[in-house]
Amino acid sequence: MDPDAVKSTLSNLAFGNVLVAAARDYKKEVLANEKAQASNPANEEVDFDDLMDDPELEKLHADRIAALKREVEKRERFKRQGHGEYREVSEGDFLGEVTRSEKVICHFYHKEFYRCKIMDKHLKTLAPRHVDTKFIKMDAENAPFFVTKLAIKTLPCVILFSKGIAMDRLVGFQDLGAKDDFSTTKLENVLVKKGMLSEKKREEDEEEYEYQESIRRSVRSSENVNSDSD
Repeated sequence: MDPDAVKSTLSNLAFGNVLVAAARDYKKEVLANEKAQASNPANEEVDFDDLMDDPELEKLHADRIAALKREVEKRERFKRQGHGEYREVSEGDFLGEVTRSEKVICHFYHKEFYRCKIMDKHLKTLAPRHVDTKFIKMDAENAPFFVTKLAIKTLPCVILFSKGIAMDRLVGFQDLGAKDDFSTTKLENVLVKKGMLSEKKREEDEEEYEYQESIRRSVRSSENVNSDSD
């Protein structure tokens, strides 16, 4: 056998083995990269069916539903007691109104007084926002007994009742900067500090408003995308 031919054959075999080894190493590297990408949390697909079967999420959902149900029942109970709106009551109904609810705000007014109309406007805005508290008003001219009994000298006069007892009052606009242009928020803050309105309730309402706004924004965004695709 020709020595040169044998040498050439051995050289070709060695080169072939190098190529096979290189190809094997390359395949291993590709498989390793694919595996690493598959295990990356950023590339994982979320299985919503698995999420829905998560017992912790189910408990959170059930708790949320129960809390909403309790809130609805409470609101219905308050509405049956006359909460959620700013109403006028007669002198004959006054005692029943202030004793049937834990917190009652009553505005003694005069129909011809400009400042009484300003107070009316703000209380009417607050009533549906704070269902836990009852908001009522009474014409001072038609309630001489309670005007005398409660020593009301200046109008508007807002009496704050807790469990049927007159605990505090707002006389004129003294607690509101003594100006006619005070904001509803200013009055709300004063009533919160006096314990007649719930700070927590106001924060919940604000959070609910922001939540509803985010839903509306998402819907509008979706509608815009769909209109563009058409």
